[in-house]
Amino acid sequence: MTVASPPAPTNRDDPEAWMLDRAVSPRRRLANGLATSWMIGSLLFALVPVVVIAVYVVSRGAGVMSLSFLTKNLPIVTQFPGGGIAPAIVGTLVITGAASLMAIPLGVLAAIYLNEYGRQSRIANVIRFMADVMTGVPSIVMGLFVATIWVSAGLHFGYSGFAGSLALAALMLPIVIRSCEEMLKLVPDDLRQASDALGARRWRTVVSVAIPAALPGIVSGAMLAVARAAGETAPLLLTIGVTSKVHANVFQGTNTTLSQEIWFNAQTPFPAAADRAWGAALTLIVIVFVFTVVARIVSSRFASARR
Repeated sequence: MTVASPPAPTNRDDPEAWMLDRAVSPRRRLANGLATSWMIGSLLFALVPVVVIAVYVVSRGAGVMSLSFLTKNLPIVTQFPGGGIAPAIVGTLVITGAASLMAIPLGVLAAIYLNEYGRQSRIANVIRFMADVMTGVPSIVMGLFVATIWVSAGLHFGYSGFAGSLALAALMLPIVIRSCEEMLKLVPDDLRQASDALGARRWRTVVSVAIPAALPGIVSGAMLAVARAAGETAPLLLTIGVTSKVHANVFQGTNTTLSQEIWFNAQTPFPAAADRAWGAALTLIVIVFVFTVVARIVSSRFASARR
């Protein structure tokens, strides 16, 4: 024989609560519907320019994309069709890669110091202030500074891909510092305290607990900095010079990038040069997209393996 369980109490058992729910529920449903509609509308409104730009670049750049376009050298005379953007692709990868090797490790180390060691110390506050100031500095100012110190008036090393990498690294560094620090702040202090309770030293806690927990966010911040560096043009115009052939040596000789070729070709009135600029723009978008996806996949698998 089964005994039926007593019915769960409802708001009808409390007339005051029942009347309150009846009075508030329509207003809550209306507020929830308005908030949901506002958020969805804001998302769609933000996606409109992104989708329009992406579709337009793909439609204009896909017509010139081919294997020869990606593998041939730049034409000497831009007004005629033909040639490719292989030097710009190699230059973009080499220069941006060198800048990333300088800015990302230094930025992550600075963020670790700010959040795990310095916290509210005077030095940490100065570093945060300088990083915020550097974030707002125009990119051409960084290029002018490097051109003055490294290329011409100062050390007289001349145009090179490394000079461009220095300018791009200076632009990337504050983005990496601030984004990585914010990601480390999101790691619960309970995890750090648990590691300390087990007798781990602070560096061990940072390496084994804080960084793996914040790794997806750190990768996102680093890729945001890489995307900005890959699309910069102004500092490169003053530091890397011009070339029409593939030049992989970042420390010596002039170089070129996709963003620079976009600028050079887009300002000319010739249709062939304009098509070349759209093809370079599409190639740059694809490169940044591929590297972002690969970095997120690697970071997510690494974080899953550490759990």
